[in-house]
Amino acid sequence: MPESKGRAKRAYTAPAKPAKPKVGNPPWFVPVMLTLMVLGLLWVVVFYITSQRFPVESLGRWNLGIGFGLMLSGFAMTTRWR
Repeated sequence: MPESKGRAKRAYTAPAKPAKPKVGNPPWFVPVMLTLMVLGLLWVVVFYITSQRFPVESLGRWNLGIGFGLMLSGFAMTTRWR
């Protein structure tokens, strides 16, 4: 009985590695985060050192809200920092 010819086997090629998703933040993220926290701290410190006359005298104690708001914005950014 005649013998059938076998098929030529292809050489094994490993499957292509999937591209890794880019993990991290844009380059501006950390400087903005740190700037917000430092600016908020400076805002509050200046408010107390100048006997509540600066940065904006007409705002009165709302200057504290602005300073703490800036600091909290920077802190909120730290939760997204990778």
